[in-house]
Amino acid sequence: MDRLVIGDVEIAVESFGAPDAPLIVLAMGATYSMLGWPAPLCEALAARGYRVIRYDHRDTGLSTTVAPGAATYTVEDLAADLVGLIAAQGADRAHVVGMSLGGYIGQVAALSAPERIASLTFIGAEPLGWDGPPLPHIAPAFLEHFETLADLDWSDREAAIAFLTGVARLCAGSAIPFDEAAARAEAAAVLTRTSSPASAFNHATVTAQGDWNAAFRRIAQPVLVLHGEEDPILPLANGQALAAGIPGADLRILRGVGHELPAVLIPTIADAIAGLAARA
Repeated sequence: MDRLVIGDVEIAVESFGAPDAPLIVLAMGATYSMLGWPAPLCEALAARGYRVIRYDHRDTGLSTTVAPGAATYTVEDLAADLVGLIAAQGADRAHVVGMSLGGYIGQVAALSAPERIASLTFIGAEPLGWDGPPLPHIAPAFLEHFETLADLDWSDREAAIAFLTGVARLCAGSAIPFDEAAARAEAAAVLTRTSSPASAFNHATVTAQGDWNAAFRRIAQPVLVLHGEEDPILPLANGQALAAGIPGADLRILRGVGHELPAVLIPTIADAIAGLAARA
């Protein structure tokens, strides 16, 4: 585990695979630390011949964290963190895999620093600067669950674990039985790695400041879109719109999958990511 200085923040990173192999950088979604990327997925990509970096966004894990409600950074700043991380590895370019908010960040990075991005895999993501009819968004059950945040005492570890486990349960699709024990273990690990778990929810206030209208349509890198058929955070129509608007993009629907990375699908997901990287 390393902490790299990127601009005015420190970003915690973990590396898998040979140092001189082609680079894949994994950008997770809102409120999630690097632990959102299962270590077996990182190891599977490394076994396919890549150096893999997963990292903590600002306000998660061991990266720079500010008090809840005190964040002033933008999506563009998060994209600059990603680009700076690639440069810090000594790599000219990287294959970027972005899930949810990480996909949004990847799109901004691909357009603001195209020379740094070799390919893009989007998982459960939405189009940057959507310019069509309104797309469906988060399911009401999530909004109800997040309403309980106002009364959550993060110092009560059991209550915090229960809340995060509830998020994971709501994210799960119907094809694979929900593994509550694994979700609780991940929640406990997340809490152990941060001094302020509530700060992760600063991501809910982060917005893009530039004019990105229809921007996703300008992405020129090779693109793969993986999207859960039952995604309750960013429903499938978001992934379909993203893929349809990027020339040459490939869409693969994960049947019965929600907003998640199920353990049983890690080989399939790793093959898809590595396949795009090899073609690119």
